[in-house]
Amino acid sequence: MSRIDTTFEKLKQQQRKALIPFITAGDPEQALTVPLMHGLVAAGADVLELGVPFSDPMADGPTIQRASERALKNGMSLRGVLERVAEFRKQDTTTPVVLMGYGNPIEAMGWETFAKRCAEVGVDGALTVDFPPEESHEAFEHLQAHGIAPIFLLAPTTKEARIAQVAKLARGYVYYVSLKGVTGAGNLDLSAIEEKMPQLRKHIKLPIGVGFGIRDAATARAVSKLCDGVVVGSRIVEEIEHSSQQKVVANVMRLVQELRQAIDQ
Repeated sequence: MSRIDTTFEKLKQQQRKALIPFITAGDPEQALTVPLMHGLVAAGADVLELGVPFSDPMADGPTIQRASERALKNGMSLRGVLERVAEFRKQDTTTPVVLMGYGNPIEAMGWETFAKRCAEVGVDGALTVDFPPEESHEAFEHLQAHGIAPIFLLAPTTKEARIAQVAKLARGYVYYVSLKGVTGAGNLDLSAIEEKMPQLRKHIKLPIGVGFGIRDAATARAVSKLCDGVVVGSRIVEEIEHSSQQKVVANVMRLVQELRQAIDQ
């Protein structure tokens, strides 16, 4: 089994839910990416989503947009992100790492090269926001050939036919966007998530993670009751943005520990 499959199976046996934090590689500094990754794991993260900075994001709200801008200004690139994963793997060989970003940087590298390099450095999955299943066949083939899980987004507006299509292609887990909007947006409707889950479960046998708009421990705990994993991004990136470089790892760890404790209650 892959690291992702092993992690979710272990959590299932323990009757626990996954905590999946997101950070943008290269924010606030390139040198802090790997320490932040290790800090997230030490604080209770089960899967890491590592953002590949991109100049023209379409799903990210202002907080993560600013993180991408800072990371690009710091010189972070897709190759740099892969190098950081390789460095992380020198100490951590078990925590799944999923790259989350957009198609342009991968297209520039080439999907075959990208998938091969991901396998070499220890990436476990790739979530490409602007690659719908209809456009993902070449990418899917290369990712599958190198054991990299293609991870897809589903939204409140996703029709049942699309859910079934994603269920056939997805590996690892499926990321359900909990609201109509960008990352970090408000107005999270728990009842709407609960209503959507049976339709998703009808087709999807993989674990389902829920993200977008989860900003505190209480919400994380409530969402965790409805799914298999909770994804928290903008709130963590905010903590990075407002912390000094000397305190950023400790501050992020404290926040993630709070989320972990709430989900496990």
